[in-house]
Amino acid sequence: MASALPDGAAPQNRRMRIATDLSRIGVEVAALLLAATCGGCGEPGILLCGKCREALRPELQDSMTPRGLRVRAAFPFDGVAARCIRRLKGEGETFLARPLGAALAEALALETTPTTWVVPVPTTAKAFRRRGYRVPDLLIRRAHVEPQRVLSVAADTIDQRGLGAHDRAANVHRTMRARRRGEGAEAVIVDDVVTTGATLDEAARALHAGGFRVVAAVALAATPRRGGFG
Repeated sequence: MASALPDGAAPQNRRMRIATDLSRIGVEVAALLLAATCGGCGEPGILLCGKCREALRPELQDSMTPRGLRVRAAFPFDGVAARCIRRLKGEGETFLARPLGAALAEALALETTPTTWVVPVPTTAKAFRRRGYRVPDLLIRRAHVEPQRVLSVAADTIDQRGLGAHDRAANVHRTMRARRRGEGAEAVIVDDVVTTGATLDEAARALHAGGFRVVAAVALAATPRRGGFG
């Protein structure tokens, strides 16, 4: 028959295991920081420096899509904000979603009520496989709002980069659908970056077809352009 452990031995063993786990985590965090560069300026040894964190304070931008949907963006798509968004989308640096989501939250708060459906622009299956996460959904969650995944991709598109406004609109036309009926519910569409507004217009069309009342769109950043997104 096995002898009982001395009084206090079990708690002591647990404390030792916890200390070992914390030590291992500390080593991993230190290694991450040593390999890291600031998401905004590239300064080594830090994930996001104080100067760049300060630069991520919202600079709210108001604009309209070609079909007249009002858009509020947290930033212009340039400088520190643009570099952080590119690293979030292209390099998997999801820790940047937290400060970016905080900026998105300010823009969302101006356009939503407790009953508003916050609907992300849908992510293609290819983009999801490549990243392992949906950028608009992640940003919405980091803004402390639950995304309502009402929209889905109904048809493939080509890469929008390099396309003009007319070609972008044609590329996304009827590529989304609503997966549930809105019964007149108020909705706000959310995307990470808005360029011409064609994607937001297509999302609004699909939501209207599904019975939602789209009141506005919110983007993390808006590309400076002539016309509606100047």
